[in-house]
Amino acid sequence: MINLLYIGNKLRDSSSNISSIQVLGRALGHEGYHMIYASSKSNKVLRLMDMVLTCLKSYRKVDCVLIDTYSTQNFYYALVISQLCRLLKLPYIPILHGGNLESRLKHYPKFSRLIFKYSKVNIAPSPFIKSVFESYGYFNIVSVPNALDINNYLFRERHIDTIKLLWVRSFSKIYNPSLAVKVLKQLTNKGYKAELCMVGPDSGDGSFQETQQISKKLDVSVTFTGKLPKSEWITLAENYNVFINTTNFDNMPVSVIEAMAIGLPIVSTNVGGVPYLIEHEEDGLLVPANNVLIMTDSIVRLKQEPSLTKTVIKNARAKVETYDWEIVKQEWFKVLNR
Repeated sequence: MINLLYIGNKLRDSSSNISSIQVLGRALGHEGYHMIYASSKSNKVLRLMDMVLTCLKSYRKVDCVLIDTYSTQNFYYALVISQLCRLLKLPYIPILHGGNLESRLKHYPKFSRLIFKYSKVNIAPSPFIKSVFESYGYFNIVSVPNALDINNYLFRERHIDTIKLLWVRSFSKIYNPSLAVKVLKQLTNKGYKAELCMVGPDSGDGSFQETQQISKKLDVSVTFTGKLPKSEWITLAENYNVFINTTNFDNMPVSVIEAMAIGLPIVSTNVGGVPYLIEHEEDGLLVPANNVLIMTDSIVRLKQEPSLTKTVIKNARAKVETYDWEIVKQEWFKVLNR
């Protein structure tokens, strides 16, 4: 049996979505790996202390440490734990999340080298992140996509009469949630019947309140559900027919993959790792970042061209079937059994 310590944000509160540590950790546990986790502490200082203490207490009985690595302040968790692993001569594997990790490589090259140069390997969930790291001279990168259990996602084709938009993300500035509201307003200005439902927690950076204020100012009705369990928003999605992704930075967004799996046509900003996931007019439509008019026109195009909608839905489902855990887990086995 291989024993793994998984370092990440294993939080269960209203301000966070289900994270990789909860999804991947559970999947690896079901495959027979013995999993130890840190941390579920909500306070950031206590979380870091818990990560350090867990590492110190368990290093003699674990074979490797998995470290969720982000471009936000959580980057420093990865820095501290990776250096502790080096001190303890414990192999570690950063899992590279967040489409803006390049900013860390560019602006904090010394810290980045300390983390990524000495790792057993670095896991990139998308070819985009792999290419970014290679451009900075890191070649110990393996691309392993975010996985899902495809059997949990019932596929059905959508027919667009009234335009019913679904947005699923945390309310954070990098995800540009206000763009969704502006698109809804533009659709109604063009004379289309349209609805918008926004699913996700308030990250606390003011984006949620700003989005609500914009909806009131523009006099459009938006449904805000708050954070929902995955099963609930997947059920809710049955009532919608277009999925929009408004982000300014991205890697390989799980919510977009899940929307592709259930048959929602995707209109997404063409940023970060998204064009590595979606090929324009093949399995979705891509638009420039923060462009209300082009995103609106793309949504209208799906309504006016049902053959295009049918094509992108069918191709998207076929693509994400290759991300099924039964396929992806083989890549994890290769990495962990090295």
